[in-house]
Amino acid sequence: MKVEITILGTGTSQGIPVIGSDHPVCLSEDPRDKRLRVSAAVEVDGRRFIIDCGPDFRQQMLANNINSFDALLFTHEHADHTTGLDDLRPFFFRQGAIQCYLTSRVKDSLRERFSYIFKEEDKYPGVADLDLHLFKEEDFFVDDIKITPVLASHGFIPVHGFRIGDVAYMTDVKTIEPAEKEKLKNLDILIINALRYEPHKTHLNVDEALALVEELQPKRTYFTHISHHLGFHKEVEKSLPDNVFLAYDTLKLTSTT
Repeated sequence: MKVEITILGTGTSQGIPVIGSDHPVCLSEDPRDKRLRVSAAVEVDGRRFIIDCGPDFRQQMLANNINSFDALLFTHEHADHTTGLDDLRPFFFRQGAIQCYLTSRVKDSLRERFSYIFKEEDKYPGVADLDLHLFKEEDFFVDDIKITPVLASHGFIPVHGFRIGDVAYMTDVKTIEPAEKEKLKNLDILIINALRYEPHKTHLNVDEALALVEELQPKRTYFTHISHHLGFHKEVEKSLPDNVFLAYDTLKLTSTT
């Protein structure tokens, strides 16, 4: 199975540069140090899936020339992963109802925060229709493409990553239970968060992420959800093991295993 991944954003909830910050990384001219909020596009067998639609969704779609997709997968309900919901409208106008895959927890959060989208009566005519598909821990299919949800803890709330073929995308992870780790064995590519070097209550730091990589043994790993406190891209990547890299916005990866 050939799986192609475009990394749409690799930054934390504030993005990089952070508004008003004079931190050296925020002032960097290296484009790899400029990070939109985390998201990815995955293409397999002619289908395209978008993982999360945060506040930079519109900019990411334009920058990567994405004019259509088959499904939107949500990892969790936090704002940096969902507040681009209104920018689904151009896709709705072009292709009809947006197929969304999410947990009941995320659905309830979206209904509360975007009540105008979910109104059943007197709905504004320009609002996108969302066709919601709920998943739990079992594999689900979009057409004939199998997607394996991987449950993790975001410190205080659950979060899901997704395995498609031999590629897994995990973000906002703090811990993963052993049974869920089994779903991440024999990977070609693992994309996972590594916020900074210092410990954090709800995110893996670099040492924790590297320990997980050592345990899971993917062929290649790319760190995402990166804070400006981690440091400059070119310097940090030199310090990582040979098969571990820092992802950056617009990075394209391919798995053919």
